[in-house]
Amino acid sequence: MSDSPGEDVAVIRAYEDGPLLVRGSFELRDETGAVIDPGRATIALCRCGKSGLKPLCDGSHALTKKRPPREGAA
Repeated sequence: MSDSPGEDVAVIRAYEDGPLLVRGSFELRDETGAVIDPGRATIALCRCGKSGLKPLCDGSHALTKKRPPREGAA
């Protein structure tokens, strides 16, 4: 794979506690091999399993994060 500018390749970036962001030329398929039209050129793939739009991320991972207790909370 080349790093030359203008080459239309998929780039997948993993975000800590978040989705996989996919940019570039890609084809998304379901478990049967049928093509899924993501409706956009950049997509976020769910890694937490909580999304209602699987395999796409809907931000549900943000709701499952453990938050530190607030000061004064009993």
